[in-house]
Amino acid sequence: MRLAELLVGFSAVADLGMGLPIGEAARTAMVAVNLARSAGCPEPEVSDVFFAALLQHIGCTAYAHEVTELFADEFSIKRAGLATDFTRQSEIIFSYLPRITREAPAGERLRTIRSALLHSRRMTEGYMLANCETASIIAGRIGLPDGVGSGLLDVFEWWNGGGGPKRIRGERISLVARLVNVAGYAVYFDRVGGPEMAARAIDQRSGGYLDPGIAADFRRRPRQLLEPAGGGDLSDRLLATEPRPHAMAEPAATEQVLRVFGETVDLKTPFLHGHSAAVSALAAGACRSLGLGDDQVALARRVGFVQDIGRVAVPNAIWEHRGSLGSDAWMQVRLHAYHSEQILARCAPLQPLAAVAGRHHDRLDGSGYHRGATAAQLSMTARVLGAADVRQALVSERPWRPAHPPHRAAALLRAEANAGRLDHDAVRAVIAAAEGGTVPARTRPAGLTDRQIEVLRLVARGLSNRAISELLVISPRTAEHHVQDVYARIGVSSRAAAAMFAMSHGLLT
Repeated sequence: MRLAELLVGFSAVADLGMGLPIGEAARTAMVAVNLARSAGCPEPEVSDVFFAALLQHIGCTAYAHEVTELFADEFSIKRAGLATDFTRQSEIIFSYLPRITREAPAGERLRTIRSALLHSRRMTEGYMLANCETASIIAGRIGLPDGVGSGLLDVFEWWNGGGGPKRIRGERISLVARLVNVAGYAVYFDRVGGPEMAARAIDQRSGGYLDPGIAADFRRRPRQLLEPAGGGDLSDRLLATEPRPHAMAEPAATEQVLRVFGETVDLKTPFLHGHSAAVSALAAGACRSLGLGDDQVALARRVGFVQDIGRVAVPNAIWEHRGSLGSDAWMQVRLHAYHSEQILARCAPLQPLAAVAGRHHDRLDGSGYHRGATAAQLSMTARVLGAADVRQALVSERPWRPAHPPHRAAALLRAEANAGRLDHDAVRAVIAAAEGGTVPARTRPAGLTDRQIEVLRLVARGLSNRAISELLVISPRTAEHHVQDVYARIGVSSRAAAAMFAMSHGLLT
């Protein structure tokens, strides 16, 4: 299938992860492509702009854990950041700070304003680095050209040099990033207040955030650029604008895309790192042992990668909550399966996955979510995926409990089957797959030693240098040296990118 068809569908991950309406990234891609062609870019560069615009915010999950340590609602912070011109002190004082305080949950407003005043610089720099680095890695892992990755690395750089993380200026910034940035702000402000507001916002940011030449081109014809990207589902129209030759994805490449987007959502919080790949492997092994056909084994493997992709729409403050959840928070948790289904359904070739993914929390007795489906509505593949998801969650640490040992997880799974919620055959097959699976020989990517792999795992969990030093019984300075050495060896600079590296090489299990 066309790679663009997959990525237009999966662009909803970036939209939901930013707290924006589904379709925002697709609209940005439409406007960015038209700006690129107006600027006389050759078609290969227009293609880079197309894909970079779809993935502009795909790294938004990379710093969600750190943001949640300071703020209760990551989405309001992201939306307020998009709306604010940080080159103007007056907007920070009279727009940004009041907005994030007003949108903070009850009881969190004082902490929100305090965190913004004391930690905004650290948070902003960390977010830009993690977002850019992770997005560029994602582009590379799904086989996009280097120009896409370079554009995503520069997507937070400002024309005047005040952005980040590299603080480069002017034409040193990738042209791909400069085009995508103008398109992104134009689409955001058009949704808020129409083409006139979009033109004013672009004019205000021209020469500060934005390339003045590209900004001027937009201001000359805001309606002409924005109207084709408005109204309804523009997936077909957007695919028609993709430059030729179209990038194609063979079956193996399609599975790689599924894995990468599953792991992108797993980045939201350290306790989820590696969850999707583990569920995929367990479910495929269990379906094979049950004698299901190759098509069902493949379906289970693919759905396992992405059945939890809807988690991106739920704030980390809920996922990382240590106590019992209130009814509103629990409703958001229940909706993540719905979001998974809707994201996958946007891409026609993935629609068979959507129906199964939407049922991975449904139970035989009708007590599950989001549909409340019962046994008659759950295929064996869906039953296996549900059991695999439960088993992997049980053996993994959660904020409210430690990880269960495998024998205890097996006992709890059997109890769920005895209670009529999980399928007995699916549970037996998942336990057998978990206990009888062969352990692959340890790979040593980037020449990492056992100690460096150990340090990488601790970094991925979000531990500080001091916490790492205490666990490894070494000095904080030695721990810092180990962390920096690992970063240098694997070629990253942020915790999220290190976690993505670890997941992609199977180093978290």
